[in-house]
Amino acid sequence: MDPQRPEIMLQFCKAMADESRLKMVGVLSGAEHSVQQLASMLSLKEPTVSHHLAVLKQLELVRVRADGNFRWYRLNEEVLGKISRAVFRPENIARLAVTADASGFERKVFDNFLDGDRLIEIPVSYKKRLVILKWLAGFFELGISYSEAQVNAILKPHHHDCATLRREMVGCRMLTRDKGIYRRNPESEWRDAAK
Repeated sequence: MDPQRPEIMLQFCKAMADESRLKMVGVLSGAEHSVQQLASMLSLKEPTVSHHLAVLKQLELVRVRADGNFRWYRLNEEVLGKISRAVFRPENIARLAVTADASGFERKVFDNFLDGDRLIEIPVSYKKRLVILKWLAGFFELGISYSEAQVNAILKPHHHDCATLRREMVGCRMLTRDKGIYRRNPESEWRDAAK
């Protein structure tokens, strides 16, 4: 499991947004418990606890130990740490915001052209390239001035060809360039994705 992948980050945020699962993670961080114990402690029905545990197991956030007819659950602190560090890195939060409401097409583009935070290649298709450029624009803040070196420093971790990405973002009006200073434009000023 790659905690950097947008779908993992989204699943994590959704899993932690549920009060019962959040309480369950807290209880399991202290010691292992059975479904029956969790149900009693959290005033939930056993099938509900099993459902919540299935969500947490899907993300590998809980470990299961069989002991006869009982299953004992415990928080997988290592995975929790990896996912939470990945989710709460500033660059991943920006990426998460862009991918959270991505359409099926955009998700497919991300799956095909991104390896974690790294762009495998710049798409040839304008429509696909625009999806990637919009994602990259999420790493720039409105109202901040960037030198060319700063723009390159932001783009370089994602792809080695900063010049092409910079030029494309200016061409699509995502960034403006004036006397060597770059600024991010609001989305309302970007070129239409349908063109």
